[in-house]
Amino acid sequence: MGGNDATMDAASIKGEEFRDDRRRRKGLPPEILKRLTKTNAKQAWRGVAETALILAAAVGVAIYWWTPWAVIPAIVVIAARQQACFVLAHDAAHYRLFESRHLNDAVGCFMGTIVGISMRTYRVIHRLHHNHLYEPQDPDIPLNGGYPRGRAYLLKKLARDLVGLTAYKTYSYFFGAPTINDEAEGATRPLHDTSPALRHAARRDRWTVAGFHIAAPIIAFAAGYGVEYLVLWVLPLATALQAILRFRAVLEHGAVTDFSSPLTAARTNITPWWLRWWLFPHNVNYHVEHHLYPSVPFYNLPECHQEMRTHGVLDGAEVRNVFDTVRTISA
Repeated sequence: MGGNDATMDAASIKGEEFRDDRRRRKGLPPEILKRLTKTNAKQAWRGVAETALILAAAVGVAIYWWTPWAVIPAIVVIAARQQACFVLAHDAAHYRLFESRHLNDAVGCFMGTIVGISMRTYRVIHRLHHNHLYEPQDPDIPLNGGYPRGRAYLLKKLARDLVGLTAYKTYSYFFGAPTINDEAEGATRPLHDTSPALRHAARRDRWTVAGFHIAAPIIAFAAGYGVEYLVLWVLPLATALQAILRFRAVLEHGAVTDFSSPLTAARTNITPWWLRWWLFPHNVNYHVEHHLYPSVPFYNLPECHQEMRTHGVLDGAEVRNVFDTVRTISA
């Protein structure tokens, strides 16, 4: 699994584990996997700093000029970097941002909190997605299952996201609410399928997130920047970010035809740098690699991809040019 003993023990306790998916024909040699799963604090801090600096620059430029010509592009950039915060919180949920469990969770919770998600709750939910990919327990099926349904269907869904009609569902999901399938089948909430320690941490974390998002607008208005806060932070969170999250999820798992293995139930999208920066921050486009080896941190995923190609691990896998994927999911 990589990381220090405390992280390894925590990640292997029943109800807390992320399992490497072994539904594959080949695997990487142990010595290569050991190198790839090793965390690197400098690389992690670089990802955090890049995200924070771009967010600060976009907000600063928009406030300084405060015209539609500055504000609208800033919202587009801010929404993309808000998604980058999601991705960093995602790595922390896997215990793969930092070797220290305390630092990993502190930074991961902060990155998640500012964009409205409880990282520790997401850790519980995301376990089910990894450990039961495209099985009935997978909580992500309502989001990305059933494609392709035609271009009009996809555009309608994205349009609803862009006007903020689906934001409440997204944040309910990240707070541990049952999915539609869960409710139909009478299943318990995702938080019930975890260890008592993670369940307690998730519930405590949700109060922190709620408290932050109550206090933030009060502080912003008191400081004279209330409108700027609503336009430059809350608006992209509720609109553009929702469309980005859906579109990426469907690119990663939509319109697949073989659910028997993560090689074919997940998808790696080969993407030009400019689109990767906006849509797939922090190497999240390497999604087959991530499902096969969730213990590989984000900064090692490109190397993991190359090693898997070299050793034939990706033979027969869903690895496509992103524009080919777009045609597939909107067929």
